[in-house]
Amino acid sequence: MTLQKLFLTFFGSGLSPKAPGTAGSLAALIVGVLIIKFLGTQTLFMLAIAITIIGILEINKYEQTTGSHDNPQIVIDEVSGMWISMFIAYETAVSLDNQYGILIAYLLSFIFFRLFDIWKPSTIGWIDREVKGGLGVMVDDVLAGIAGGLLSAIVLMVIEKII
Repeated sequence: MTLQKLFLTFFGSGLSPKAPGTAGSLAALIVGVLIIKFLGTQTLFMLAIAITIIGILEINKYEQTTGSHDNPQIVIDEVSGMWISMFIAYETAVSLDNQYGILIAYLLSFIFFRLFDIWKPSTIGWIDREVKGGLGVMVDDVLAGIAGGLLSAIVLMVIEKII
């Protein structure tokens, strides 16, 4: 496996025969939890930005070489979106100072990111359909990550008010 394919498939998680986007998101969740635990949320956020930029460039190269757009095995876009969603949800949970909130934040960030990534409402869907190349592949997931993170934050704040 080439280094490019290892990166784009996030260490092969995108090679899953069923639901490669979900498999990539789950792998991103696991790695993201480890990054937060050992390196902090700022590192997670900066890595999300870095892989977004590198992802755009590498997807452009991959698409030029293969002639295919948004290959399902490419899941680095899910990793970026998932980490953005996790960052927002985690920071909200920490600000609420609830020990169980962090676990709920991880769960909600995964569920809501996948929801927005699959459903692709509004601008997310427009970008997915209209923007070509690596930019289109990456940015719809970045927006799905922001939306998933914000919805997670809202749900966490509602839970906090109820309990």
